[in-house]
Amino acid sequence: MTSAKQILHTSETRFRARYSETDKMGVIYYANYLVWMEMGRTDYCKSVGFDYRDMELDGANMAVAEATCRYITPARYDDEILVRTQVERLNRRLITFTYVVSNDQTGTVLAEGRTVHIAMGNDGKSRSIPQRYVQLMKAAALSS
Repeated sequence: MTSAKQILHTSETRFRARYSETDKMGVIYYANYLVWMEMGRTDYCKSVGFDYRDMELDGANMAVAEATCRYITPARYDDEILVRTQVERLNRRLITFTYVVSNDQTGTVLAEGRTVHIAMGNDGKSRSIPQRYVQLMKAAALSS
């Protein structure tokens, strides 16, 4: 007997790959995937009811503690890109986001990534994520 996998709230970010993001070989430069994941993360927060900046204004800066990206197939200039973002882990001090970056026209997966964020106060010390944001993200996960 198999257990049903929990369906997580997923946000979708769509855009076209820009010429300025390509390298000498004509493919998207690898570091731009991290920028695209950041775009996905920002859109994820909006999709659950708040702006990422709101947490910063409330004194919770989300420092990146870890970032990984597995590159599968290169993207090229003018490709239509889709970034799907989910929260994999959430507790009072830490959020882990996962990302699947694909070609929106073909469905080909281009890269998969993960970022781990730790809440830091304006003083640079670890702190809790304000409960409002935790509740919004948990509510989104439960309603999916």
